[in-house]
Amino acid sequence: MSRRRRISQFSAEEDTDPLSVIVNLFDVAMVFAVALMVAMVMHMNMTEVFTQEDYTIVKNPGKDNMEIITKEGNKINKYTPSEDQSSGSKGRRVGVAYELENGEIIYVPE
Repeated sequence: MSRRRRISQFSAEEDTDPLSVIVNLFDVAMVFAVALMVAMVMHMNMTEVFTQEDYTIVKNPGKDNMEIITKEGNKINKYTPSEDQSSGSKGRRVGVAYELENGEIIYVPE
């Protein structure tokens, strides 16, 4: 009776390069970094930055450090209102209107 040796699939010569593990870890780290950046953009509601549509963002409305950011085409403008705001003696204040350099008026309710 002759014995036949069974050839194992695992006995074949494998890649014994020790740097192959590091390359795989680098790939995993790159996928994780891209996923983290996408998650941050989605969490901060900044998806408008990547669209072709025009938009206006008001940061910190009604506060001293308020900023108005507008995007028109490929141009992004940042406007910081001035400190010289006067209040009248009659009526009540319901919001603030700002005129941008291009003549556009933006109303910010309080």
